[in-house]
Amino acid sequence: MGILRTLLLIAGFVAALLGVIWIGQGSGYFPYPASSFMINQAEWIWRGAILAIVGLIVSGASRRI
Repeated sequence: MGILRTLLLIAGFVAALLGVIWIGQGSGYFPYPASSFMINQAEWIWRGAILAIVGLIVSGASRRI
């Protein structure tokens, strides 16, 4: 179970981090790379928020295994 717990924790952390990056790009606070199609696009704020929440849930669930 230790390997599964570690994998879920890492996957949840990566998902939450990507979600925060997507929120930053969608809101225009993190405009990198400059040619990204996600910059200043409100739908990426919502997608990032959902991904960040799912990542936090997966990370929390990994602690219960």
